[in-house]
Amino acid sequence: MSAVSPQSRAKASQKHIATTRGRSDHVIVIGAGLSGLAAALHLRGSGREVTVLERADHPGGRVGFHASEGYRIDSGATVLTMPELIDDALAAVGATRRSAHPRLHIRRLDPAYHARFADGSAINVHSDPEQMEEEVRRTCGPDEAQRYHALRSWLESVYETEFDRFIASNFDSPLDLVNSRAALRDVTRLVSLGGFGRLGKQVAKRLRDPRLQRVFTFQALYAGMPPAKALGVYGAIAHMDTSLGVYFPEGGMHTITAALADALVQAGGTLVCGADVTSLEAQGPRITAARCANGERYTADAFVLSPDLPIADRLLGTTEARLPRRKMRWSPSAFIMHGTIPQDTAALWPAQAHHIIDFGDAWDRTFRELTARGGHGQLMTDPSLLITRPALTDASMLLGDPDSPGELLSVLAPCPNLEAAPLDWERLTPAYQDELLFVLEERGYKGISGGEGSGFAVAHVDTPATWLRQGMAAGTPFSAAHNFPQTGPFRRRNLVKGLENTVLAGCGTTPGVGVPTCLISGKLAAERITG
Repeated sequence: MSAVSPQSRAKASQKHIATTRGRSDHVIVIGAGLSGLAAALHLRGSGREVTVLERADHPGGRVGFHASEGYRIDSGATVLTMPELIDDALAAVGATRRSAHPRLHIRRLDPAYHARFADGSAINVHSDPEQMEEEVRRTCGPDEAQRYHALRSWLESVYETEFDRFIASNFDSPLDLVNSRAALRDVTRLVSLGGFGRLGKQVAKRLRDPRLQRVFTFQALYAGMPPAKALGVYGAIAHMDTSLGVYFPEGGMHTITAALADALVQAGGTLVCGADVTSLEAQGPRITAARCANGERYTADAFVLSPDLPIADRLLGTTEARLPRRKMRWSPSAFIMHGTIPQDTAALWPAQAHHIIDFGDAWDRTFRELTARGGHGQLMTDPSLLITRPALTDASMLLGDPDSPGELLSVLAPCPNLEAAPLDWERLTPAYQDELLFVLEERGYKGISGGEGSGFAVAHVDTPATWLRQGMAAGTPFSAAHNFPQTGPFRRRNLVKGLENTVLAGCGTTPGVGVPTCLISGKLAAERITG
């Protein structure tokens, strides 16, 4: 079944919601990531004058890029689902993928993932149900193929039941979940589906093969939780990932934010890069101006803050905002190597796919290592890794000599955040990089740890220390974990208490972490201003 269009979801935003007060003719959005740009586009589409202030020299945020000699490589998210939400943001100002500059050409990946396992087996993850049934039949047997359909149906039911109520809707109170007959019906339906039970158990009830169980539950890590502890409602992420399809924009993920930013400017909005907002001016319960490190001062009627929560809270700390006192629980982090590999080396690997998930044998132990609290976290002793090879989808991303080209390569290893494991990453990084390359070499990625000119030429390494320097809490790019007290209406609200004209956007607030949810977050923030 195809995704339901954002337009058909309009009922989710038609209820009365609390909004900012006073004039909102001119809005300043701080941060030009996905959520900030989505908010800006929806605000501009409603007729507001919009100025976006971005501290970097280009838009992107968590969907940005690293520049190296002769190429750009995505520095953040590499998995795109629900691209229709990009269309929704562009449509707010009358733009399309074709009219955006650069034009967005988005391809569906098939398979969405190639999953490899410690026993030497592999499973291609297809979003098409018939293709996936055949793949499950081939690898796991006919009985499991039938069980796959039962799981897919359950994931779809969870997604369809919760999308409007939990994901695409603003909350003024947890009571919003039961304040109408329709809301109570949806919550009751989720309870009956097992949405408030544990995701791992719900999947295990429907699938017996442990390899398939991993394929349909590893997404819980996106939400900062082990599958054994994640709520069943996060089966919606698995549905987006394995049923609705995974996509890739030609040129890289960073072209999404570039296109959104260009559409905003073409529609009359203003984007100011190199504008590092260091303080906010306020008069009583209203913010009146943003001051930047270079001395520039920008005034407006209303403000949207999309940086990570520690930066937003530092800016809000000198205003009348009532900041939450509850201690947050943060998601695990990531160690990511970015660079290039000779194509003739990578062509000999046992896996030839855009996204490869190389699972270690350990599973429950790995999640315990990643999510332990109070300084007890540790690096994975049996790593599960995400390998991304975008040139297999987009040949224009091949580099160098046409007769012997190189291709872009990123390897992501989940790791504990700095509260879970306060490791000295500056000292640890070279050794851990070598260790991961050795693991990959042992798993069949021959030549990846080769010498000068023949192996993985690592140009950039991002660690929890990288994210911390960028102002991200606990050194994680995945923000607040989605445990029950930080889920749905219990997550940090986007309407700032104590201020009449200020809204939050981004993965730390409603609805949460991920490319689709950040785009939705921007739209929800705009609705707090436009009503």
